[in-house]
Amino acid sequence: MSDMKFSEEHEWVSVDGDIATIGITNFAQEQLGDVVFVDLPEVGGQVSQGGDAGVVESVKAASEVYTPLSGEIVEVNEDLESAPDLVNTDPEGDGWFFKLRMDDTAELDDLMDAAAYKKFCDEHG
Repeated sequence: MSDMKFSEEHEWVSVDGDIATIGITNFAQEQLGDVVFVDLPEVGGQVSQGGDAGVVESVKAASEVYTPLSGEIVEVNEDLESAPDLVNTDPEGDGWFFKLRMDDTAELDDLMDAAAYKKFCDEHG
């Protein structure tokens, strides 16, 4: 999806109005390996840009999930509780983590587009 934005922490964002859907990128899930558990934030909770918003655990490691945007959590992907492997099979689709109502859409300007993110991964991967 070309309208997606990406963070340096390997989260992706897809925006619909003032709601942002957030997950981890294909690059991130490849680094993690087989995902076995996802700890998601509470619906109704407030998160701040760059803050912790959960944990994703794989057979290799546990990794913090950071939120690339500030806002209120309005939905979490409950499918991940029973099928955390969706993060591996469809990280930038059905494997999304949470949705939030953005506090400040200007924060989107801090994120990369797909081309910039690919370059970032090539340089830092």
